[in-house]
Amino acid sequence: MATSMTSGTADRHFVRTAMKKPMLSQEHEMALATRWRDEQDEEALHELTSAYMRLVISMASKFRHYGLPLSDLVQEGNVGLMQAAARFDPDREVRFSTYASWWIRSSIQDFVLRNWSIVRTGTTAAQKSLFFNLKRLRAKIDDTGDGVMTRENTEWIATHLGVRQRDVEAMASRLSGSDRSLNAPLNTDSEAQWMDLLEDENAITEDNVMESRDGERRRQWIAEALKTLNDRENLIIRERRLTDDTVTLEVLGQRLGISKERVRQIEHQALGKLRKALVTMVGDPEETGLIPIR
Repeated sequence: MATSMTSGTADRHFVRTAMKKPMLSQEHEMALATRWRDEQDEEALHELTSAYMRLVISMASKFRHYGLPLSDLVQEGNVGLMQAAARFDPDREVRFSTYASWWIRSSIQDFVLRNWSIVRTGTTAAQKSLFFNLKRLRAKIDDTGDGVMTRENTEWIATHLGVRQRDVEAMASRLSGSDRSLNAPLNTDSEAQWMDLLEDENAITEDNVMESRDGERRRQWIAEALKTLNDRENLIIRERRLTDDTVTLEVLGQRLGISKERVRQIEHQALGKLRKALVTMVGDPEETGLIPIR
């Protein structure tokens, strides 16, 4: 019991320590990244990654409802953080946090998929998309029950994510279990609860400024990339990928006077053009999270 209590205390101490690390100015961040890239300066790497452990913890906490230990999620997120540090190019004038967030999220998601009991080895891209988006989309259409989904709701989600209806039904069945309570103990011998490890949701001023600046840069990149598309491609991408209320292939087909399969083909072609344009500007668009390209 003493060991378990010590472990829980250590976890909370780690979280609090990480969240207290000072934020880095853009100039100092770029200097550290340049020292690591050009000189393999390990002190610079340590300072850079330590400052963004708060980002790892924040992202890891968002996956806690999958029932995996927060410490394991943080560890996997840290792997993503280190991968980001190894690949980051400070000359691109992108904040490290923007670049690292996608590596961290990807690393944590892969860990969840490898370890959560309902997900099997060989998970497809469609299943992965469903796994992480189904509950959110069901809530959006006010389908929050644990019962069988209606055909209409199943079809809407399948169209929204570009997957088969039977995949939606299968994943809905797998995800019918309840979430972990935040008041549940960290382990059987500890009085500490999962609630103790949640980060403060009140973002500090530096975080808001950083997020606003990075968001504006992403919008500029997407705006430039969209200029490579013709009018029809631009319309389809905006309606299918850049709005909260996604328009179906069938509706777009009727509006444009073409089949929904032709709309799908044009969408795929347009995404290829966007990928090429974004790679030219900023590297891998999926790593920077600019647009979901499948």
